[in-house]
Amino acid sequence: MKSEIGNIFLIWRKGPGSRRIVVGKINKNSNDGARFQYLLDNLKEAEKQGFLPYTGFPDTSKIYTNNVLEILSQRIVKTERNDLSDYYSFWCVELSKKKDTYYMLAYTQGLLPTDNFEFLADFNPKKGLKFISEIAGLTKTKIASNKLFKGDKLDFELELDNIYDDNAVKLFKKGKYIGYVKLIHSRVFHRSKNSIIVTVHHLEEKDIIQRAFIKVEII
Repeated sequence: MKSEIGNIFLIWRKGPGSRRIVVGKINKNSNDGARFQYLLDNLKEAEKQGFLPYTGFPDTSKIYTNNVLEILSQRIVKTERNDLSDYYSFWCVELSKKKDTYYMLAYTQGLLPTDNFEFLADFNPKKGLKFISEIAGLTKTKIASNKLFKGDKLDFELELDNIYDDNAVKLFKKGKYIGYVKLIHSRVFHRSKNSIIVTVHHLEEKDIIQRAFIKVEII
């Protein structure tokens, strides 16, 4: 049976408000384990903005095949956290898979407050798939905190002529443009033959929405 998780892409951006750049790819198979390689064409643009290689993979010309998941496991939350059950619930983690580093990296995005990397999975559009993503572009749309709420259902539109992302997906609330689905995560919208529901999952806000996480479900 085909896995719900395809490749996982290493994403870098200079900082909040900057465009995300796909700088690397992790893939996994039952025979060879996991391997990582940089996407050299994309690195040129990232390097102009100050990109430095990921600490565990310092040589951008090398294909890494040893200890890839062990290196990436440092991005996964430690089991001694007191709020671990809340963490699993937030990211829609299946508890039976919590020890699977590849799965956990895909579902939690490997987010850390100490750098500008994230790991975005190219999910396969299987019925029943459910994962957490994030709205991109909020620094431009500047949505007031009283205009978006947890639980809001969002509409979406495929944007086929986007010059930055062939798989771009715009998000709307009652006809008002909100932002975009993160790149890579947006691909599932273009490939799914089933209906997709998008709801606001969590908000970080002051006077305006700083970050907005969304739940994507294929039904």
